[in-house]
Amino acid sequence: MTTRLRSGEKVTYYYAWKGGPRLSGAFGSPEFHASYADAVRSRRADASHLLRSVLDQYQDSSDFTDLAKRTRADYRKHLRVIDAEFGDFPLAALSDRRTRGEFMAWRDRLAGTSRRQADYAFAVLARVMSWSLDRGLVTVNPCLAGGRVYRAARSDRIWTSIDEAAFYARAPDHLHLALALALWTGQRQGDLIALTWAQYDGTHLRLIQGKTVSKVRRSVGKRVVIRVGAPLKARLDAIRVGRATSETILLTERGTAWTEGGFRASWRKACALAGVEGVTFHDLRGTAVTRLALAGATPPEIATVTGHSLKDVNEILDAHYLNRDPALGEAAIRKLEGEDKPPE
Repeated sequence: MTTRLRSGEKVTYYYAWKGGPRLSGAFGSPEFHASYADAVRSRRADASHLLRSVLDQYQDSSDFTDLAKRTRADYRKHLRVIDAEFGDFPLAALSDRRTRGEFMAWRDRLAGTSRRQADYAFAVLARVMSWSLDRGLVTVNPCLAGGRVYRAARSDRIWTSIDEAAFYARAPDHLHLALALALWTGQRQGDLIALTWAQYDGTHLRLIQGKTVSKVRRSVGKRVVIRVGAPLKARLDAIRVGRATSETILLTERGTAWTEGGFRASWRKACALAGVEGVTFHDLRGTAVTRLALAGATPPEIATVTGHSLKDVNEILDAHYLNRDPALGEAAIRKLEGEDKPPE
């Protein structure tokens, strides 16, 4: 904050945070940094009985630091919102039955702006509560089984052969391989743009997934080995000529490695150019699961390729995709017809 003294001199005061203590020393000086560190330590000590204390401890934990960089950034954004709303909430009050109602009413207010972001913020709070409960920092998790306010109708959101053909026909050439990789491997965008030629031996792709998420737990670093199908192999081998083995497989139009933000923006523009609507890059993961199942792959086989848990594969097949795919019903009837043939 800049103010003018009675003498007419202008001075700038710095505070540790909004409403926090004023910091001493010139900005950037050792005294300034020490003053800020003291303020943070004092805040944490004073907040030991408040929700803010477990929010801070969670961000210092390996559960948080092991998250992907982008996920950590998203979590921090929501943690700031949670801290602003409930930072001074007494931990002792978590066991009060009315607390759950307070948290859900907060989510409902956020849903007035964005239901999806409201669910995300509530999920982050629930994750902190679960982490804190496991470590004995709180005695109850009032966010347990809170449900969602956002319902995405994803049952029809798979890439059709028409979408695929339109993308290859009209989207920029340098993005074609990204589509092929996603359809033939079922991997996440972040893992695909990080792939290097050293991870392809001519027959298989070997990668360590950046994150693996399930409703029960989160683990980091799942190893996946995928046999490369002939159509994908043809694309990879044609592009590999002249490339360095340490170079990323997917490159921008300028021949540089992708950033996640740059790839997302370019992909959206490419889909618009190709006239592909209603599906995203993330939907290619479910599309790969669907196509593998329709080809006759079992859930364990699919999970081995895509890196999903077996439970998640079954949930995708049961709840989101195959229950509306007529090809599955037709295949079932053909099998029944084959079984029903009279003996010769």
